[in-house]
Amino acid sequence: MDCKTLILFLFFFTLISSADFIIHPSNEVNLLDSKASQGELGWISSPSHGWEEISGVDEHYTPIRTFQVCNVMEYSQNNWLRTNWIPRNSAQKIYVELKFTLRDCNSIPMVLTCKETFNLHYLETEEDQGNKFREHQFSKIDTIAADESFTQMDLGDRILKLNTEVREVGPMTKKGFYLAFQDVGACVALVSVRVYFKKCPFTVRNLAMFPDTVPTDSQSLVEVRGSCVNNSKEEDPPKMYCSTEGEWLVPIGKCLCNIGYEERGVACQACRPGFYKASSGNVKCSKCPPHSYTHQEGSVHCGCEKNYFRADEDPASMACSRPPSAPRNVISAINETSVILDWNWPADTGGRKDVIFNVVCKRCWPGPRQCEPCRGAVRFLPRAFGLTNTTVTVADLLAHTNYTFEIEAQNGVSFQAPTIRQYAAVTITTNQAAPSAVTVIRKDRTSRNSISLSWMEPERPNGIILDYEVKYYEKEQETSYTILRSKGTNVTLNGLKPDTTYLLQIRARTAAGYGSSSRKFEFETSPDSFSISSENSQVVLIAISSAVAIILLTVVLYIVISRFCRYSKSKHPDEKRLPFGNGHLRLPGIKTYVDPHTYEDPSQAVHEFAKELDASSIAIDKVVGAGEFGEVCSGRLKLPSKKEICVAIKTLKAGYTEKQRRDFLSEASIMGQFDHPNIIRLEGVVTRSKPVMIVTEYMENGSLDGFLRKHDAQFTVIQLVGMLRGIASGMKYLSDMGYVHRDLAARNILVNSNLVCKVSDFGLSRVLEDDPEAAYTTRGGKIPIRWTAPEAIAYRKFTSASDVWSYGIVLWEVMSYGERPYWEMSNQDVIKAVDEGYRLPPPMECPATLYQLMLDCWQKDRNNRPKFEQIVSILDKLIRNPSSLKITASTASRPVNLLLDRNSTDITSFHTMGDWLESARTLPCKDAFSGVSYSSCDTLAKTSAEDFKKVGVTIVGPQKKIVSSLTTLETHSKNGPVPV
Repeated sequence: MDCKTLILFLFFFTLISSADFIIHPSNEVNLLDSKASQGELGWISSPSHGWEEISGVDEHYTPIRTFQVCNVMEYSQNNWLRTNWIPRNSAQKIYVELKFTLRDCNSIPMVLTCKETFNLHYLETEEDQGNKFREHQFSKIDTIAADESFTQMDLGDRILKLNTEVREVGPMTKKGFYLAFQDVGACVALVSVRVYFKKCPFTVRNLAMFPDTVPTDSQSLVEVRGSCVNNSKEEDPPKMYCSTEGEWLVPIGKCLCNIGYEERGVACQACRPGFYKASSGNVKCSKCPPHSYTHQEGSVHCGCEKNYFRADEDPASMACSRPPSAPRNVISAINETSVILDWNWPADTGGRKDVIFNVVCKRCWPGPRQCEPCRGAVRFLPRAFGLTNTTVTVADLLAHTNYTFEIEAQNGVSFQAPTIRQYAAVTITTNQAAPSAVTVIRKDRTSRNSISLSWMEPERPNGIILDYEVKYYEKEQETSYTILRSKGTNVTLNGLKPDTTYLLQIRARTAAGYGSSSRKFEFETSPDSFSISSENSQVVLIAISSAVAIILLTVVLYIVISRFCRYSKSKHPDEKRLPFGNGHLRLPGIKTYVDPHTYEDPSQAVHEFAKELDASSIAIDKVVGAGEFGEVCSGRLKLPSKKEICVAIKTLKAGYTEKQRRDFLSEASIMGQFDHPNIIRLEGVVTRSKPVMIVTEYMENGSLDGFLRKHDAQFTVIQLVGMLRGIASGMKYLSDMGYVHRDLAARNILVNSNLVCKVSDFGLSRVLEDDPEAAYTTRGGKIPIRWTAPEAIAYRKFTSASDVWSYGIVLWEVMSYGERPYWEMSNQDVIKAVDEGYRLPPPMECPATLYQLMLDCWQKDRNNRPKFEQIVSILDKLIRNPSSLKITASTASRPVNLLLDRNSTDITSFHTMGDWLESARTLPCKDAFSGVSYSSCDTLAKTSAEDFKKVGVTIVGPQKKIVSSLTTLETHSKNGPVPV
């Protein structure tokens, strides 16, 4: 095949095959495309008579550059064609697309050597090497074979077959590379060469923009964080994964349009005039409600038209409204000195339903219009202000008096228009007067302790006298008086002081009310020396009564004091309680917990201690977990003030038994009795509809153990101590109420957004019993072994002291950021180890003072453990003195099996103070005393409490035990001072 034939073949080929050039996907980025070159490509051919660069045109007469080689009439062909240097940009995996034709060797007559393949090679370099070309530097990619080859007949019929092959190269590490094509004796035409890499192209998904991303040369996906489009914010962090094929996969998270903007296409655009959007989210802008407007773009609410208003608590979606018109058709019904007022609703309520009525009472005089607000004991039934119905009764008015009543209508926006006061008025006159004053009073009989009086009926009774009010007091002591009531016109005043002057006033009462009081009359009782026979029996009776009263009082006081003394001696000082109610206990002056299980009807306890909520005020958003009785959800509670708060909601699953319902609600009966900033707050219960619910405050950060594991080593020691102080404060509150939690653990402590820790989960909790030595005994229930005190495990008895043990475990959990106590040890191994004296080692970088507090909480004898009140005090001191937290408890010099019971150590076995310090099990004793010069046990034993504090031993118990041990050691030391 001569050169002209091959050129002709290429020309026809380009005319026919140009239709095969397609538009490439948008995720492919070309590094080289020979079709795009209008001039010579300038590739290097070796030898020069091998590959030839040929110019041609396609069907649009656009010039294209191709290469051919067809030296089949000669033996041993080795023809190379090398491209120019190709920068790889950021690509690691390269794709090479070849379009070529190849002639069938059998169709070429008198051929000497012929192949139907050629080889593809590449070479990576850091820079362009110019015309330097060395075959041995290239690495082979693949041997390229044709799927379709043409013959002489195909060439004559212009039926030419184009082959397309794609090969991958990578990973690439250097800045660029060369491609080389090796011909070993084929008749081939290289029509086009395209070199490209794949990328995940820029895209917008869920209102998040994801940039062009080049995948790595591996099988893993590349995680790409998206950025929200303008005028939007993240709801969940938007992410997608870029595959090695340049495809975006697995969209996660999304962005929400800001207030005033709505989603249109792939962008957040401002609301059009006349529309608004008051909350973030991907909802459309809403049209302005009635009587409101906006002329701006991006409005978050619509302003009200003139004379229309919106209350502060009204949502933006509510129509603007106006004050109501005046009430209509006021009717009055007078009954002596009372009046019933009735009226109709306003013709215009202003577009609102929250209309109320206020009734203003004014007393008026004849002649020129003069009125003043009503005074005295005028009563309104049911009330004067905030009426929701259209009637009111006004009582205790003065008789024969003119009154004007103004009935005012108001709604939620009336206060925004104070100049617009809509009311209706009615004037009435009462029709009965009160009686006139008593003018004549006589003294009938006087004794040393009583006065008998009588009087004349008032001159103008103005009706039937119902009774008389007699007011009397000692002269000069007007503020301390006594009032008697008499049906008749006489009375005897008893219990007076001898030889004392009294002042007295009387007034009469009819159906119209009380009349005016009489003037003050003055009377005197007889002196002590004055007596009459009628008085003797009275004196004797009073004397006897007084004596009996004194004796009874003495007996009662004796019983109370005796019982209190016996009670004080029998009780632990911190467990003293006073009898209260139905066998319950309380601290003097402190609210006491009442066990709901003592109620015959448990539902009575629920309604006594928990507020019943309307189910319609609760909105459940999502399920966040599952409890023993049903699902645990997060949601919102609408308060009577129309404010919404976030809450946690426990629901009782369907098909429950009555016992399950009682057990479920018993936790609410318990929580409802607590009111403390470190105890989970009960918002209320729903028992009158299904599902039955317990609603508590929402704690954003969940349980303390999970929160700490999630934020490992992210808090300062002071922050951790602050959390621990809150837990201790809550437990002190429970302990003061006579309450044992029994399941205190980090998993049962909840954390809010301000890092405030609150005690929760009262499913295992029980109250202490009356017996001072008794504790609650479980009914065979499961016990959390790793958190429970030894005596509670062994005897199934719980006290506040066992809660202190559990608090020590919580303290360890906090300082270890949620690590599991005793790690992978079995429960039986834990019980055995603790019983033998093993105690958890200090967590990493744990302050020595906090670890000492743990050890004190884990004292085997519960009476030696600190009380929660002491724990709070200790933590307060540490917070006020942060430098005391700088000394850390070291585990390097301490054996793994830490024994808390130091009294079991044989003191006589130590020959030096160093031996004793080496064996000391109470941290930070050993670390604290290292570097301190004590020449003998005698000098150390004389160390004061302040000296111990300086070296980190702040708890009184360890101080005493150290001194006791050293005193014993000094006794057994026979050779003088023991060196450290």
